[in-house]
Amino acid sequence: MNKNMFVTVKLAKGEMNIYQFGNVKLHAYKTNDFLADEVFVVEKNGRAVVIESPCFHDNNRELTEYLKDIEVEGMFVAYHGAGAAFMPDVPAYATQNAVEYSQHGGGKALIDNFTGAFGESFDGSVHQITNIIEEGRMTIGDIDFIIKQTAEAFDIEIPEINAVYTHMLGHDCHSIVAGAAHADAIIAELRSYLRKGFDLILTSHYTPEDLKDAETKIAYLENIKKLAEQYKTADDFKKAVQDQYPAYSGQNYLDMTSGFFFQL
Repeated sequence: MNKNMFVTVKLAKGEMNIYQFGNVKLHAYKTNDFLADEVFVVEKNGRAVVIESPCFHDNNRELTEYLKDIEVEGMFVAYHGAGAAFMPDVPAYATQNAVEYSQHGGGKALIDNFTGAFGESFDGSVHQITNIIEEGRMTIGDIDFIIKQTAEAFDIEIPEINAVYTHMLGHDCHSIVAGAAHADAIIAELRSYLRKGFDLILTSHYTPEDLKDAETKIAYLENIKKLAEQYKTADDFKKAVQDQYPAYSGQNYLDMTSGFFFQL
């Protein structure tokens, strides 16, 4: 599957990119919100599972309207716990650590910050999880998923479309890298995607990517580690990264990465 082989449906705010895998469709919803969120809907025979939810009220309404003729069987709530006004009657699935992340941990802190920053347009309510899940294979709506727990929440493999969902990749944008050990962990995970040969990599803040994009990200992370060893201050490190990747987006993420690598 080529990541660029899709049909686009323009919506009032966002857009839907639809990939066809035989009798399975992947609806990739580009929200065009302030956080560049992506939401994914895997549909088979008129039944569907949502991966993450929107977190702005206008996107909640837009996606609900789009899905009105599809039977939504469940929703995975991994890294994006906000947006509980979206389809509140649909069963919500998450690992226990994802629940803690969204209700009490780093995810909750982000939700509080976004609520303060965006005001009433942001749905800061946290999804109430109805089904606690464990690692391993499970089936919802006649679609198989493989759950892999991560430090903060969980990733999802979708064997029927040879895809994997994780929080972030972004081959031409900066990422939050919490030091060399974290970079190594991301690299190891991306290399596992290469070994498994996924066709698509789905993330919360980017359109679907592929293994070439994973290779690009690995090279970026390796270089970030080298630059952090070469420079003595966060400012010098950040400037060096900017000079080498002038077209990359995600400046706020680079700011955070610089802080992690050069903590006082």
